[in-house]
Amino acid sequence: MSSLRIAVLLALTTGLTACGESARLQVTDGSGPSPQLPEPNKTLIPTVNIAPAVGWAGGAKPTAAQGTQVAAFADGLDHPRWLYVLPNGDVLVAETNAPEKPEDGKGIRGWVMKKVMAKAGAGVPSPNRITLLRDADKDGVAETRTVFLKDLNSPFGMTLVGNELYVADTDRLLRFKYQDGATSLEGPGEPVTDLPGGPLNHHWTKNVIASRDGKKLYVTVGSNSNVAENGMDKEKERAAIWEVDPATGQHRVFASGLRNPNGLAWEPHSGQLWTAVNERDEIGSDLVPDYITSVRDGGFYGWPYSYYGQHIDVRVQPGDPNLVAKALVPDYAVGPHTASLGLAFADGTLPPPFDQGALIGQHGSWNRKPHSGYKVLFVPFSSEGKPAGKPIDLLTGFLNDDGKAMGRPVGVVNDQRGGVLVADDVGNVVWRVSKAR
Repeated sequence: MSSLRIAVLLALTTGLTACGESARLQVTDGSGPSPQLPEPNKTLIPTVNIAPAVGWAGGAKPTAAQGTQVAAFADGLDHPRWLYVLPNGDVLVAETNAPEKPEDGKGIRGWVMKKVMAKAGAGVPSPNRITLLRDADKDGVAETRTVFLKDLNSPFGMTLVGNELYVADTDRLLRFKYQDGATSLEGPGEPVTDLPGGPLNHHWTKNVIASRDGKKLYVTVGSNSNVAENGMDKEKERAAIWEVDPATGQHRVFASGLRNPNGLAWEPHSGQLWTAVNERDEIGSDLVPDYITSVRDGGFYGWPYSYYGQHIDVRVQPGDPNLVAKALVPDYAVGPHTASLGLAFADGTLPPPFDQGALIGQHGSWNRKPHSGYKVLFVPFSSEGKPAGKPIDLLTGFLNDDGKAMGRPVGVVNDQRGGVLVADDVGNVVWRVSKAR
């Protein structure tokens, strides 16, 4: 019997929780500009430590940091994952989940991962829509909601340029005409460019952000595997950020070697593009830290051949020494297996110390014991646009005392009205964090 089959059977007999090794370091040890990177700890049984999804009950809510408060901006949603605020203050929320990807679920490993994701709350069908939330009286609670766009294909990122709204489906970038105040849009949208999708579509989320002048779009495309186990031929133009010309649909790879980039944001002082990246799994609870980093044009960040610069991943054969030699070290680690997805820069409306720096939605771990993530993290930045200090928790309490997930934060965004919105795709809530009264 193969080691993987043994691991599967052991995982099943323990309810798909708490299998494998345990962390030897604290999450904080794997955080900051110089995280600790111990030797890989690849075990016979991969660590499987699920926080089963249970949702919020009895008016429970997350815990906001001192000086701030949290309340539900909108609840009763269907797997809200990503957010975008229109110029008039209307909030778009992508209610979405993974598309059908039959090739990704083949074999024992694929079957186990389906079970893992289902237990973590990610096994529900995709609603495939974008909903508009409107807070007309500006009291911090959305009074109305409308179906803004429907019949999409696992939508995720959204960005508005002039009167054109761009939506990143899992397999293509679409353009819709938008008028200020519209509560719904009709039609299928105009295709701008195809994005890597198909029956093998491991990291399916695609985010999009516009350049300051609106002439270019930047789109995230995650890898098609953990560490290229499906072959590098399945990774063409993946694990990358694309630069797209919206006028022609032409694109180029702007940066590569980024295993699963999701959040994209412009740092307000430097004007630099930053991204939040999920690093690789299955070499121990202490490896590899997820990170946020500035993105260099033409930069290569290691995946799959190495991590954090030149730390070689021996599982990837054959290797590529020439690419490893070029691998850039990320700017700032945010803890191993935290599943850091959302990224926004504070606009100065939250009280210190949350007024200048990066806000990070950490969806939470499955491959670490004990759990990591399940919070909204804040990283202070200097006026030069660089990380400047230890990370600080902004929103916590997503796990209950039994280690079950009442919620899982994903997208984060400033609401232009003194608050930060957080999409919670297990609690089916959009939370609003603001200055305490």
